Amino acid sequence: MSSTDVRQRVTQALQARADEVADRWVELQRSRAEPWGTVEERDLREEADGLVAAVLSGLSTSLPIGQVVTSHRDLNRAVSDLSLRRARSGATPTATSLAVLSLKAVLLEAVQLSTQDAGELFAAALLINELLDAAGVLSFATYVEGREEIIRRQSRQLLEVSTPVVRLWQHILAVPLIGTLDTARTQVVMENLLQSIQEHEAMVAIIDITGVPTVDTAVAQHLMQTVSAVRLMGTDCVISGIRPNIAQTIAQLGIDLDGILTRATLADALSEAIKLTSSAAPQTQVLTPR
Repeated sequence: MSSTDVRQRVTQALQARADEVADRWVELQRSRAEPWGTVEERDLREEADGLVAAVLSGLSTSLPIGQVVTSHRDLNRAVSDLSLRRARSGATPTATSLAVLSLKAVLLEAVQLSTQDAGELFAAALLINELLDAAGVLSFATYVEGREEIIRRQSRQLLEVSTPVVRLWQHILAVPLIGTLDTARTQVVMENLLQSIQEHEAMVAIIDITGVPTVDTAVAQHLMQTVSAVRLMGTDCVISGIRPNIAQTIAQLGIDLDGILTRATLADALSEAIKLTSSAAPQTQVLTPR
């Protein structure tokens, strides 16, 4: 029996029992112990209908069986969407892949109802394995990429929450930093601060490092980059929260903060910022009547 005949046999079996295959696949998933997340049964049925239809559509093409999953748009999308939904629902990548692979047994059952020939069944099993192994690999890869994207997005959201830009006074902004200042966080601080400077027409930006436990060469470099970016916006910058131990560390490391206005506390920095904004404000000329 040629590969074309085997493929046609599998396609015909699936086409004749598409609804049964979808139902059986849902039952098989629910009967297994793998944690498949918080997906509702109706969503499982929707996934099953979509994936079975996509498999049938892919088998009906002239694509080599090893390329159907990767090259057939509908099947690729069906597997990817299923994997991403499972990732968001809390299922493990292993459970997600096993769910896709469990469709093998269901498809083979459908083929068995159309033929009892051992050679045909063996050939059909090889074809189904090749097709759904590729689908399992795709689901695993998509799951991992999806979870990484979710983690990156959540990490950025946490960074934004942990580095708020506060409007202290008219034309005066402050960024209270807490924790370690690394490259990624510096970028978020810089973007948020520059955006806020533009929105509020700020004249002075205060970077408060009271909550930064240690200052080393890398942290100092990040601070310098932020200060330079703020100055390019035409805004003065004040660094506050220089505690005695941090001042000593900066001196020992030979870090040059010349030209940068520093104050010990946020209150001192705010007082200095008010002076700077007052001196920069245009003076109103009082006309005395003659």
